[in-house]
Amino acid sequence: MTDSADKLDYSKTLYLPKTDFPMRAGLPEKEPQIVARWQDLDLYRRLREDAKGRPLYVLHDGPPYANGNIHIGHALNKILKDVITRSFQMRGYDSNYVPGWDCHGLPIEWKIEEQYRANGLDKDQVPVNEFRKECREFAQHWITVQSDEFKRLGIEGDFDNPYTTMAFHAEARIAGELLKFAMSDQLYRGSKPVMWSVVERTALAEAEVEYHDYESDTVWVKFPVARSHYSEAVRRDEGIDPLEHNLGLQRDVEGASVVIWTTTPWTIPGNRAVAFSPLVKYALYEVSECQNDFGPRVGEKVIFATKLVDEAATKSKLTLKFLRDISSEELVRLEISHPLAGLAGGYDFIVPMIPGDHVTDDAGTGFVHTAPGHGREDFDAWQDFLRGHLRYVFEPTSLSVVNGQLSYFAKPFSPQIPFTVDDAGFFTKDAPGFGPDREGGAARVIDDNGKKGDANKAVIDALIERNMLFARGRLKHSYPHSWRSKKPVIFRNTPQWFVHMDKDLSDGTTLRTRALAAIDATRFVPAAGQTRLRAMIEERPDWVLSRQRAWGVPICVFVDEDGNVLKDEAVNARIMEAFEAEGADAWFADGARERFLGSRANEPWTIVKDILDVWFDSGSTHTFTLEDRPDLKWPADVYLEGSDQHRGWFHSSLLESCGTRGRAPYDTVITHGFTMAEDGRKMSKSLGNQVFPQDIMKQSGADILRLWVMTTDYWEDQRLGKSIIQTNVDAYRKMRNTIRWMLGTLGHDEGEEVALADMPELERLMLHRLSELDQMVRKSYDAFDFKRIAKSLTDFMIVDLSAFYFDIRKDALYCDAPSSMRRKASIVVVRHLFDCVVTWLAPMLPFTMEEAWLDRHKDAVSVHLEQFPQVPAEWRDDALAEKWRKIRQVRRVVTGALELERARKTIGSSLEAAPIVYVADPALMAALDGSDMAEISITSGISVRAGEAPAEAFRLDDVKGVGVLFATAGGAKCARSWRYTDDVGTDPDYPDVSARDAAALKELQALGRL
Repeated sequence: MTDSADKLDYSKTLYLPKTDFPMRAGLPEKEPQIVARWQDLDLYRRLREDAKGRPLYVLHDGPPYANGNIHIGHALNKILKDVITRSFQMRGYDSNYVPGWDCHGLPIEWKIEEQYRANGLDKDQVPVNEFRKECREFAQHWITVQSDEFKRLGIEGDFDNPYTTMAFHAEARIAGELLKFAMSDQLYRGSKPVMWSVVERTALAEAEVEYHDYESDTVWVKFPVARSHYSEAVRRDEGIDPLEHNLGLQRDVEGASVVIWTTTPWTIPGNRAVAFSPLVKYALYEVSECQNDFGPRVGEKVIFATKLVDEAATKSKLTLKFLRDISSEELVRLEISHPLAGLAGGYDFIVPMIPGDHVTDDAGTGFVHTAPGHGREDFDAWQDFLRGHLRYVFEPTSLSVVNGQLSYFAKPFSPQIPFTVDDAGFFTKDAPGFGPDREGGAARVIDDNGKKGDANKAVIDALIERNMLFARGRLKHSYPHSWRSKKPVIFRNTPQWFVHMDKDLSDGTTLRTRALAAIDATRFVPAAGQTRLRAMIEERPDWVLSRQRAWGVPICVFVDEDGNVLKDEAVNARIMEAFEAEGADAWFADGARERFLGSRANEPWTIVKDILDVWFDSGSTHTFTLEDRPDLKWPADVYLEGSDQHRGWFHSSLLESCGTRGRAPYDTVITHGFTMAEDGRKMSKSLGNQVFPQDIMKQSGADILRLWVMTTDYWEDQRLGKSIIQTNVDAYRKMRNTIRWMLGTLGHDEGEEVALADMPELERLMLHRLSELDQMVRKSYDAFDFKRIAKSLTDFMIVDLSAFYFDIRKDALYCDAPSSMRRKASIVVVRHLFDCVVTWLAPMLPFTMEEAWLDRHKDAVSVHLEQFPQVPAEWRDDALAEKWRKIRQVRRVVTGALELERARKTIGSSLEAAPIVYVADPALMAALDGSDMAEISITSGISVRAGEAPAEAFRLDDVKGVGVLFATAGGAKCARSWRYTDDVGTDPDYPDVSARDAAALKELQALGRL
């Protein structure tokens, strides 16, 4: 050995990885620095400038409420949106993300009211625009807070110019959309039962309601049969001779009772009919025994659905004797009395029997108590009756006219829907005996705290007193609650503003048919969302728009005493002009009526003070965002929200746009599920299982949270907890280490190129894999299938790169001479691998990929200004991939055999081995031809023999025809590469290294690198 060789530290002669990219990410500290850098760079503006002239791709942001810190649902939603916009931006589009906020409505108003109540104040004593100013300031505060939290998640968008529903221009446009509905006669004032929050004193939409268990009082109530009869019309239509007809079959039900069951006894004063089903079997029964303290006595007759009579008899401690079946034709001829008839001089009208599709014999009695002021199905059935859709048959003892149609009644019925309950939950004068005329004052259904009032008890006591209670009980069931106050709601008939769903829009369409057609024309991800939204539109009632609150855009119309809307373009223009300049506060200012009506102020028009449902606000965002911003377009390419928005934002946006523009404001709808705790339970404060995005970012970093989102089936409900986060931390570390190794290798990249034809097969295989992955990545981003991308790239980095390609090529990359074509080709491939993997992952892990890109490209501005690399078509080589698939099968058997010997302590490194490989499969043997299996298996030597292996050979069950016999390597160990070779010492200048390594050392010495 020469003196120079004797003193040489061989580790310093190797091309070992060289990078400043740290193994430890330190994301909680590093990410805020990157956010600050993006802000200093004005990255959003640079993205817009860079994308100028490209096709627009627009994801329209569904606005969150500006009323608190973000939660895990916000994080999931915004990360998904960010990945979409970034991925399209990096694939040739101008994908501009404009964040937005919903600022009106009860969530914010409720917060201000809570502050008032805490200070002993009453909001009604404050001028309305002062109250609205506080709401506006509250919303603006939380917009600022949430903006910073979204940026910390890595969300890139126009946070300096977001859209908000409380901006003056937005309020003007929302008002303008409402006026379009008014001018096209789609808007009307009507009286229908709506979900009403007593606590919040406002109507609620279905999207503002959630269902919780609730214990209700249940009652079985008797409706006495007054008589059974025919009308002359039926006698004539059916050819019945009343002298020959045996009317005695009907007379035996007189004195019997039709029995109903309800979970809302307080609605009995509002009863106006009893519904039955022609599909249900009914019968007449007689009480033969009774053991109850109240209710039917022996000899009383009742009518029940036969399927339900036994349960009711047991509940009421009765024995009922079957008398005969009752047909639906007979039921419709019954005239029954209200169970509260005569109470406080009220309820003295007949209760018609009406058929209804909603009636079943699954529970109750087979009859449905119908209070049209307290339920949608009840309302619809009552309206059908009033419209004369049903043919009622009564003797002509009295005559009345209903909507122009003659009907015969022994007594008058009561066609008007009563307003039995006021906005505070108290009974009104329309509920005689329970309202203001009641001793002690009106009974109450629900109090201001959402607790049950005394209404149920008052009604039940009255029924018992009048011997009309058949039985009573309690039932725990799912019941609607306000999602803000968490208190139960009631169904209450109130005057509200509605949009027609089924009115002809002068082109043969209705809002419903337009919306259904738009759904059919929309792409849904997942596809089940289409079925869900379609079912909702098919069944939904008219759209109720009005709310009885203060903070929002008003229903800015004027009406006469009959509810007719003023349609005057000059008035509308004044409204729009004022809202644009001053916001919706102008509607509530002193003198607003005179200002807007102008010369028509002396006419009897009343200004409407209700505000619009916030779903109309958010449903209108497409107008003042997509249509009015030149950097966006209408319709949006995609809307993405949680699956609850099929009844929320997707729904209201669809109806608003179809009503004013005839189509949906989106081409694609994507829905995600909800985040559950790790054990599958719903996250809740009481269970202590909540996971907050702020905590994850503080402990692990936003990219870890983003990786979790990317690895979930986000369209289903996901789970999140400590162990799941740790799983993603572990996966992230492996990915980061792979990137770090590439950066270290590229620290020796001198920029040389190697033609594809000059590359070894292994390098061409890696380029083929990039070709495959490029197609998968692009297609999966188009399909919004992020999990497939994340899993495929993670597996590629860990399995194909770290455990295979890099493992094989470390020797060549570290030890080969500078002129080695193998080494040069490998560096070129690592360069391509890095550029592809980092850009493909940049939309998902923006912080880490930014850090890696800037470490590699010192003069770059940002990885997010890059495009996905264009992968040459000639990289694709399916035949080569098939060959190497077989080679890797053989390699797996070899490495398996070596692992066994390593576990036995026979060897410490695979380079100490030179196994014998037996291959009986001719196809596998052919694939190995010309391959350096020692290099591929990372051994110092290897022998490959055709034929069956000896019995003692190592085998894998899933690789047939391959066996491995272990053998140790011969020769001497190279002091530089640690391989065992027979040529160690053949170069006298470097007697302790192999000939390959000696040649490399001489080349390095000649270049002055030693």
